[in-house]
Amino acid sequence: MLDVHFVNPSAAQKLRTTLLGPWLDSFDDHLSNLGYPLGSRITYVRLTADLGRWMADQELPVEELNESAIDEYVDQRKTQRDRRRAPALHLLAHLRSEGVVPPHRVVPDRSHIAPHCSCYAKYMRQVRGAAEGTVEGYVSVVRCFLAGRFGTGPVDLAVITATDINGFLVQRAGKLSPRRVDYLATALRSFLRFLFVRKETPTDLSTAAPGSLTRHLASVPRYISPAEIEGLLDTCDSTTAGGMRNLAILVLLARLGLRASEVAKLEFDDIRWRSGEIVIRGKGDVVDRLPLLYEVGEALAKYLLNGRPKCSSPRLFLRLCAPIRELGGREAVSGVVRTAIKRAGLNPPVQGAHLLRHSLGTQMIRAGASISEIGEVLRHHSHRSTEIYAKVDFEALRTIAQPWPVAGESR
Repeated sequence: MLDVHFVNPSAAQKLRTTLLGPWLDSFDDHLSNLGYPLGSRITYVRLTADLGRWMADQELPVEELNESAIDEYVDQRKTQRDRRRAPALHLLAHLRSEGVVPPHRVVPDRSHIAPHCSCYAKYMRQVRGAAEGTVEGYVSVVRCFLAGRFGTGPVDLAVITATDINGFLVQRAGKLSPRRVDYLATALRSFLRFLFVRKETPTDLSTAAPGSLTRHLASVPRYISPAEIEGLLDTCDSTTAGGMRNLAILVLLARLGLRASEVAKLEFDDIRWRSGEIVIRGKGDVVDRLPLLYEVGEALAKYLLNGRPKCSSPRLFLRLCAPIRELGGREAVSGVVRTAIKRAGLNPPVQGAHLLRHSLGTQMIRAGASISEIGEVLRHHSHRSTEIYAKVDFEALRTIAQPWPVAGESR
């Protein structure tokens, strides 16, 4: 309640007389649940009351509040412009969740390309069972390709040629990495196969998109040593909420070889304490179960009991400052790794979360694990993904390496 925030009760009553007054108490509770300290909440409520006064002057009903109105409000206020937008947007989100303001309306894409992209996206989800991230990425490539080929004119899929496909890829090959060009080609092949199956094109043009520009097993895994991994874990201050959270994240990556996205998606129900298992939702919505190692369970328990902020989100890992909500996906998880690497004084060639996954695979093969065992732990869908670890098994490589020829010696 606002009354407890002010020495003079009339101050709270004055705020309640504004157009947005009836929702200020619930808005204050909403901010409290997001972890905002008292000082910030009072500032947000005061600025929200000012927004209410502006809306009354503009004769703008509460139910018509939207992002455009907030932009206009901020532009018309000559002071504290940078501080006004965030409280207003938070209030708008709160009013929408309370049903006071209609949900945000996404303007539909009515371009000539949209129906083809929508149809392809539906096929990817319902027929191919692709993950949402894959669907969005592939559709983005298709949209770019069709826009470049047909411009603002009508789309005639039957006139697409191999020259169009090669031109699209060649135009970007000089600006993008080979891996990224491979991704564009893969997305186009998928789309072109879809068109051929639907008889939208007279021939299967998927073969016109070149295969991989990066040779299989052309690189070696990027990894750090077990001692360096211990150094990363030691950078976490287990007496702080941030240190407990980061240690739990690093242990999951280093001991179980999880992907960053898998760590970010972990929820309470995924930790099966009684059976000693952890449920992992991997690529393509595949669900796996891994053993809950003692070190992993200990780090998770300490974070959940002593470090995790109060929040209604089912996700395990949260932001530590307001607004308190789930951690921002795989990039946030990789950010935890990069921070630990910097604190440990390391300088590996790559610094994301996948570094620890590769390090686990490297440790396993050097400890005598087979390729199939590594693939099972890392949950690779294809053994080809695991074969790369054979290149760091130096002892095994020495047994098959041929001696360097010396001049004058017979072979």
